[in-house]
Amino acid sequence: MDELRQAYIAESQELLSSLDENLLLLEQNPADSSALNAVFRAAHTIKGGAGIIECDYIVEFTHVVENALDGARDGHIKVDAALIQLLLASGDQIARLLEFAGDPEARPDAETLARGEELLAGLRVHSGEKAHSPLAAAPDSQVESSGGGMVGHDCWHISIRFGQNVLREGMDPLSFLRYLAGFGEIAHLATLLDTLPDAEAMDPESCYLGFEIDFRAETSKEKIERVFDFVRDSCVLHILPPYSHLSQYVELIMSLPENAMRLGEILAQAGAITQVELLAALNAQHAPDHATAPLGEILVEQHVVQKELVDAAVVKQAQISDKKAQDAKLIRVHADKLDQLINLVGELVIAGASAALLAQKAKDEAMFEATSTISRLVDEIRDGALRLRMVQIGETFNRFHRVVRDVSRDIGKDIELVITGGEAELDKTVVEKISDPLTHMVRNAIDHGIESAEVRAAAGKPVRGRVRLNAYHESGNIVIEVADDGGGLKRDRIRKKAVDKGLLGADADPSDSELFKLLFEPGFSTAEQVSNLSGRGVGLDVVKRNIEALRGSTTIESQEGVGTTMAIRLPLTLAIIDGFLMGVGKSAYVVPLDMVEECIELTDGKSRGEARSNVLNLRGEVLPLIRLREYFALPGHIGRRENVVVVKFAGSKAGLVVDELMGEFQTVIKPLGQIFTHLRGISGSTILGSGEVALILDVPSLITLATESESGRRLVQSVY
Repeated sequence: MDELRQAYIAESQELLSSLDENLLLLEQNPADSSALNAVFRAAHTIKGGAGIIECDYIVEFTHVVENALDGARDGHIKVDAALIQLLLASGDQIARLLEFAGDPEARPDAETLARGEELLAGLRVHSGEKAHSPLAAAPDSQVESSGGGMVGHDCWHISIRFGQNVLREGMDPLSFLRYLAGFGEIAHLATLLDTLPDAEAMDPESCYLGFEIDFRAETSKEKIERVFDFVRDSCVLHILPPYSHLSQYVELIMSLPENAMRLGEILAQAGAITQVELLAALNAQHAPDHATAPLGEILVEQHVVQKELVDAAVVKQAQISDKKAQDAKLIRVHADKLDQLINLVGELVIAGASAALLAQKAKDEAMFEATSTISRLVDEIRDGALRLRMVQIGETFNRFHRVVRDVSRDIGKDIELVITGGEAELDKTVVEKISDPLTHMVRNAIDHGIESAEVRAAAGKPVRGRVRLNAYHESGNIVIEVADDGGGLKRDRIRKKAVDKGLLGADADPSDSELFKLLFEPGFSTAEQVSNLSGRGVGLDVVKRNIEALRGSTTIESQEGVGTTMAIRLPLTLAIIDGFLMGVGKSAYVVPLDMVEECIELTDGKSRGEARSNVLNLRGEVLPLIRLREYFALPGHIGRRENVVVVKFAGSKAGLVVDELMGEFQTVIKPLGQIFTHLRGISGSTILGSGEVALILDVPSLITLATESESGRRLVQSVY
């Protein structure tokens, strides 16, 4: 049951994302029936799953939400901004209730329940009595014909297929019919025996029955479902309320195993759908080798049905079939299993490097050949394992539609969100950890960046502001940009604030990039007044700290009056990378291979003399240097031969002076632990084939150090 609960929670969270997305579409186009149906299906599925794991508090809350959505689908409740706001808040409430679903003993606290009651009261006002009495919901005058609306049928339709073990479990299928007749009228009953085998293959203890039932009663769906509680796990049950939409009957026909034409005839005989609607259902089967397409052509020629209806049904079913085929290719795997696989692949990489080293020392050509083949296969396994954890960032971006909508409404601004580059992929672990930093940045763009409508109009800008989320790959990293078309950063105001806080001298004249970096300092804010969103100097320093914890960096570009772009650069994965191995004395260091531009040997006296001053003339370009021997205070003297590894990150270059170039190396990243988190210039460690530990260098921070040194701010402290 614990596994079932966790699976339900994971599925419900995905459904809530879909619910939010479709509600926002519905807000833009209230007549979008497909979005409304998707919202209803999400709520219905969440409610059904909650009943299975016995979370009554989710069932009770979602039931009222479902009533409101059902009323909206029937046309009795107007889809307006107030209803959308209530439904969005209800989705948030369901998310809060899901936090308690993992523990069977847990119950929502008083505050959560009180919030839920407020929402339910609002939904009931919208729903009225009609949402609670389906039979009273649609008078005959409102019943539409085959044009895609409601069906003129005042009965509940119950479709049930009993499992073969029902009789063995002591259940009598006829007893359920008698129980139904006790609180309502069975208006029509069709018995299906399509699964009945030949006499010689028949098992007298097995059940082969199925029923299509039209049931007239003033009741609720929950009460009908409770009739079949004892066989719920071993039967297939579908219940459609009175005056259901045609699309629901079409979906029912397509979901059942029997022949679509036969089921359609049964529904037509019962009065649930007309022959025209039956035609639409048959054509929706989209099976050219069946008799449905010719039947459609004949009835179109006889003017029984419009050709557009047939074509629309065919196209719709083709889309459904494509989606089902795509879903069938997916498999859900628990994240812990993927993490374990990545760890094992990492150990395999280390073991392979050790075997290659032994083969090289033994000078055994056959053994070296075998280890080379193994190394190649390990590379492919590594790449395949890492791809399993790669996900598109678009799913994370799409969540910000809701953030932008809610925040812009709270502060009275009209802002749209534009998403590009959503197909860019990165490690799932990274995706999960950048959600909070991105939220801070987007809220900052809305509150600080975008001006009010009056200011924008006076400046000749469109009244509607724009926030853009963009992602793209660059040199083994992913760059995520949060841009706005607002007023840009005010350089003078930032400088004055920095001087007041003692971060800059009164005579200092920093560049834009250096000045904008001060925005990431704790407590730094240029907001003139504190709001619910910002102004307390908290946010961007948290962004910087979280991004640096992921071995990433942040930059800001801004043009006053035009807008601001904040960029995050992150590694694609946190597990295994291709590295470049370097030696300094007896120590070994690794840098990501994607950041290595070139390697230069310092041979003549002139070059070595330049290197002593921590700069090098690289084909007319001034290259700042960091001598790793001095930076890490390593013992020993400089050898007769030195090399410079030129690294590049975010457009900036620096040179790392080392003794030895040891070539490419598959690097399994191992964390250093909390005690070493303050070390600047080191991002992790790895294990070499010899069993020795090599440090992985943090290239962004080293480039920053080299740039500061080159501009006159000498390095005054080492990591020790």
